[in-house]
Amino acid sequence: MSNDVWGTPVVAGGTLFVSSFEVHALDIGSGQRRYKTRDVAWALAVDAGRVHAADGPHLYTVDVADGTERWRNSLDGWIYSLDAADGVLCCGIRGGGVQLRSAASGAELWRADDAQQDYENPQSGPALVGGAAYYYGGGRLRCVDPRGGRLRWAFQVGEEVPSRPVELGGTLYLTSGTRVYALDVATGAERWRFEAAVVLFTPPAVDGGAVYVADYLGTVYSLDAATGRDRWRGRTGSRQGAEPVVVAGGTVLVGAGDTLHAFDTGSGRERWRYSARGELVGAPAVADGLVHLGSRDHSLHTLDLSTGQLRWELGTKGELTGSPVAVGGRVFVGSKDRCVYALDAFYGTAVPS
Repeated sequence: MSNDVWGTPVVAGGTLFVSSFEVHALDIGSGQRRYKTRDVAWALAVDAGRVHAADGPHLYTVDVADGTERWRNSLDGWIYSLDAADGVLCCGIRGGGVQLRSAASGAELWRADDAQQDYENPQSGPALVGGAAYYYGGGRLRCVDPRGGRLRWAFQVGEEVPSRPVELGGTLYLTSGTRVYALDVATGAERWRFEAAVVLFTPPAVDGGAVYVADYLGTVYSLDAATGRDRWRGRTGSRQGAEPVVVAGGTVLVGAGDTLHAFDTGSGRERWRYSARGELVGAPAVADGLVHLGSRDHSLHTLDLSTGQLRWELGTKGELTGSPVAVGGRVFVGSKDRCVYALDAFYGTAVPS
């Protein structure tokens, strides 16, 4: 592929979508390009057979199957975040704007101009989660009906921009500054809060009755999902990124600098750690007992989840971009050497076309 590849690939409907200025749709089996969009895509979301993208002030939608454009709209601002779910698009607009639009036609459903103006990035922008739209502004997290725009509730979180919420079993979990909150999804009532010693950069990960978060100094917290009780704490090195903790196979995975740490979900005991030759890139992808990990050493490392032992390593001619994606026995990753790699997840060999 020409042009630089960046970001994390998206897999949907047997197609691999990669943002490299335009959106490139690649056949997941052969790697052959099915089509590319004619416009730049600074924001991308795939849902229900449609690819939604924004080139800044313009929003457009094409079919997943063949790239046929369905509609295009011009918005009154730069779109910095884009989310799609259940026939609705949620757009974060620079300068404090939020717009909800129909995924079928692009028609505006609702808008607000009182959202955050700090930390305008895809990770902390307005989001669609569990049948609701959430956005932050004026110290409050607001929950909005995604089709009618009716305000369901608002909750005071303070001056720190909250993480993207996670919903599970009628409870909404989020971090904001040094706090972890558990809120009732229907009413916004606080069920519990946990106060950490320093700022929590990561959104929560919820798995098996526990909530996992990490702070920037290197403490990993395991909290009881029902009560917020402190179950255990683990230690890593300091962290610069905001990637969430990854939980899989009874293991908590946390990257810090050039090292991936693995903790037992029940006891918090560190099972193993693996150090690459450069700072880790994005979050690890876990599937079928394997951990796929990108590093600024220009390599993709694949480890055994239970032991942390290196299974195989692939070196590229450029820095990896975004997190790897593992699906269907394959792992996909982009590199600044202008290539997208599709590899057999177990052996690390190229997938035959």
